[in-house]
Amino acid sequence: MAEPKFVPKPGQVDYTNIRYAPVINVVVEHEGRVLLVQRSPDMHLYPSYWNGVSGFLDDAHSIEEKTTQELFEEIGVAAKQIRSIERGSVILQEAPKYNKTWLVVPVLARIDTMEFKLDWEAITARWFAPSEVHKLQLWPGFEQVLGQFLSVL
Repeated sequence: MAEPKFVPKPGQVDYTNIRYAPVINVVVEHEGRVLLVQRSPDMHLYPSYWNGVSGFLDDAHSIEEKTTQELFEEIGVAAKQIRSIERGSVILQEAPKYNKTWLVVPVLARIDTMEFKLDWEAITARWFAPSEVHKLQLWPGFEQVLGQFLSVL
């Protein structure tokens, strides 16, 4: 499915043409394994790259609320299936190809299930041991996000 045109909801910021964009990048963990999603080849940003669950911080929701929302939208994980949400330290990631600087809030979300249901943004997803992810074509900077949580995985 092609990426739909973004239409902001009331109170939502459209970061399409804004240089600095705040986002969350969520490392989803269950029993020591991490769930990575492979983005659709039709996505405008980083097509076919592997990543955690991510989303723009484009409204008034808290990091925890946005994490819960993105987990439900992108992988079908309900709030009751989330055991914990932990924030990492903000990372600045330059993306000259897209004329962006991402202000990334790394998040670790521990969930109670290995089941997931993908939305249109991803073509596949898999559970990996943390030591396996370096073999993938990762979203630039995702290793830095993951690195903030490796000691607790």
